[in-house]
Amino acid sequence: MSELTHLDDQGQARMVDVGAKAETEREAVAAGRVMMRPETLRLLKAGNLPKGDVLGTARVAGILAAKRTSELIPLCHPLLLTHVAVDFAFDEQSSAVDIRATVRCHGQTGVEMEALTAVSVAALTIYDMAKAVERGMVIGSVRLLEKRGGRSGEWHKDRS
Repeated sequence: MSELTHLDDQGQARMVDVGAKAETEREAVAAGRVMMRPETLRLLKAGNLPKGDVLGTARVAGILAAKRTSELIPLCHPLLLTHVAVDFAFDEQSSAVDIRATVRCHGQTGVEMEALTAVSVAALTIYDMAKAVERGMVIGSVRLLEKRGGRSGEWHKDRS
């Protein structure tokens, strides 16, 4: 079972020892979306939802989530993040909010899980803050778009 990095010789889950790995600049970009009715999207864009600043709150929630990923996902290493950005775009044609998170650090392991966690929690926050208007929103398409750094170098979703 040595090819499975998160299992020891007895097949037990373990945290990978990254102590011998070189520190490099690491970056990951993830995305996701929250689909909703056009009326809900209009209210969100206008800032007229009952709970206030939805996107500002979702941005802060996503940043906080990236910083706490190792507390949520058992085998993730705690990382000293140097940058977390959570951005939003409206897709009126699909009646959705697109979420994009970029996370960076200088370290021995990547930040893919931190970027994915930031997107996921930002999406959940949008849902929470808009559910008084619409409970049928759908969170989806959470995915890694790209990563840089480390032994495996660069990876881009469109080039894989």
